[in-house]
Parts: sequence; C-alpha cells; structure tokens
Amino acid sequence: MSFNTFGHLFRVTTFGESHGPAIGCVVDGCPPRIPLAEADIQPYLDKRRPGQSRYTTQRQEPDTVKILSGVFADEATGVQVTTGTPIALLIENVDQRSKDYSAIKDAYRPGHAGYAYDAKYGIHDYRGGGRASARETAMRVAAGAIARKIVPGLKVRGALIQMGRHKVDRSRWDWAEVDNNPFFSPDAQAAAEFAEQLDAVRKRGSSVGAVIEIVAEGVPPGLGAPVYGKLDGDLAGAMMGINAVKGVEIGAGFAAAELSGEDNADEMRMDHERLGNDSRPRFLSNNAGGILGGISTGQPMVVRFAVKPTSSILAPRRTVDRYGRETEIVTTGRHDPCVGIRAVPVGEAMVACVIADHYLRHRGQVGESAAWPFAKR
Repeated sequence: MSFNTFGHLFRVTTFGESHGPAIGCVVDGCPPRIPLAEADIQPYLDKRRPGQSRYTTQRQEPDTVKILSGVFADEATGVQVTTGTPIALLIENVDQRSKDYSAIKDAYRPGHAGYAYDAKYGIHDYRGGGRASARETAMRVAAGAIARKIVPGLKVRGALIQMGRHKVDRSRWDWAEVDNNPFFSPDAQAAAEFAEQLDAVRKRGSSVGAVIEIVAEGVPPGLGAPVYGKLDGDLAGAMMGINAVKGVEIGAGFAAAELSGEDNADEMRMDHERLGNDSRPRFLSNNAGGILGGISTGQPMVVRFAVKPTSSILAPRRTVDRYGRETEIVTTGRHDPCVGIRAVPVGEAMVACVIADHYLRHRGQVGESAAWPFAKR
C-alpha cells in the first residue's frame, strides 16, 4: 500500500492498524531547535481519545504517545528540542477486541471501505476496518501538535456546528464553550439539543453525520502558490483525506453561489492602526475564508467539512459477502454514534499540518516573510 505520506516539506507518514499492536507516525522536515516533549503532544490526543462520554465509542485507549527519535535534551538548558531529523511517534493499542468482528468477517459493511479495499488489494481486514479505521487519525493529531509549534503565533481551533439537521446558533457562538461539552459545540443550547438527539440515535442502534468548522488565526499572508500549489487546494485534499469526510468548503463555500458579486467581494480599507513596514489592508468581510488565488491573505482561515454517519450500526442492512452471497449484516461492538465529534481535533491537526507545510515552503522560496507591497513605497 502506497500513499501513506502527507505533505511536501513537512511530511507525515503514518503506519499501523486499528487492531494491531500499535499505531505510529514519522514526522520529517521539522526544523531543529524547537522545544518538544510528549507533554506538548498529549493534550491534543486526550481531546480525541475515545471513551470519554457516552456519545463516543467505549473503546478504552489511553493513547499515550512516545517520542522515539528526533529530539535531544540541550545540555545547557535541559530543554528537549527537535534535532531536524525524523521524529518517530508511537501509540500502543491496548483495548482491541477483534472477536467483536468475527461474526461478520466475510461480509462487507455497507458504507464502509471493506469492499473497496478488498477489490484493490485482495485482502479484507475485518478487525475494525484495519488500515481504514479512524484509529489511524490519532497519529495525525500527534503530528498536528508538532505542526502548531512550527508557525509562530498560529492558533487553530475547531467546533462541531451541525449534527444531523440540528445546527448551532452563530449569535451564541462562544469558543470557551467548546471545552465545556462533549460535542465541541460553541453553542451551549445546541449542545443540549445534540445530546438529546444522539441519545435517540443510540437507542435506535443508528448513527448520524455532522459538520465541523476549523478556524486558523495567525496565518501569515503569502502562504500557498499558484497554480497547482494552492493553499485551499491542499486544505481541501487534507480534509477529504480524513475518514468519513464527504464534503469540504472554504469561507462562504457553497453559500457563495447564492451571493451577488457585490455581496461576495471582500472589500478592503487600510488598517491605519498599523504603521511603517507592517502597514496592510483591512478586509471588511471574509467570504474568501482567508485565501485568495490560492494564497493566504492574513485573515482567519475558515474551513468546514461534512462527516457522514458512522457505517457500523446495529440496524440490519442488506449486503453481500466475499463469496457473492446476499446476506444481512448487524455490526456489534463499540462504535461512535457520531464519528464527527472526534473528527474535530483531527480536522484541527490536518489544518495545522497544511499550514506548517506551506509555511516551510514559503520560507524556502522567499525567506522568513514576504515583502509587503506597501512597504516598498
């Protein structure tokens, strides 16, 4: 199996399966002398970790990360820093229950990747989906923690803004609320509605989809390159590479189709609070989501993605098995009734990885910072 590596200068290669002994990744291209310890990575993994509420899978994985290489404790300060060499990370799997899948080992789960993997590779790893399992995303979250440390001043935050047909009310948006409920919702009232909805979904043995919004602030202007290295193109690819994602939009996204040219245009004025070489335009709106012509503008970067309902459900579904026999399937075991909940930290991590990659590519081409056109005058 090829294509297990993401990125150009900041490269992440993941390995492992859902029910194997461990999962891991190698992060290559990280600059040297960046302080890095397990404690810098673990909080993000804890955010994604399963079994933290009745609304996620009850698989009990501590997701304790180990740094195997790529760091060195500075003798003068005692601080552990990156060396510029590949950083290897490992997380042991401790709560696999492969027997949960033994009854359906020959049948394809509708909506799952099992059939497609078997058609391509001739191997059907039925144990939790094998390589197709969302378990792999823990390593993306670990890599994202490193990516965040590469770009100075970068802040990446995510929120679940829709579950099924229930949406948050943006007039009640509060980033502080995201950490106060199990849904990463910025709207406390919507979180209560999500809880009621998901309880009903769980009782039916079903699942539901979700929409997640990621906002990156502190993104320097000038990241991205025309024509085939566009920042939004790489972001869209990164989001679509997350398990169960079926749609991506940036800025106004599909809603831009309903706008007039006047409404969609992000008008500009000079920001007179900035002086000298840091003088720059101030945008009056952000329908572009912080990206124009594939290049960042310095505005907050806004990305949304839609996650389909979890494929593993208790409700009987019609399917076929590996031998061409028609049958029905019921998936038991431990599964997320809404996989979109734990997709929030995964989306954050992938956005951070894309930005870090483009930051290093930009620095390699034009130096530490772009020369502002206004600074030349």
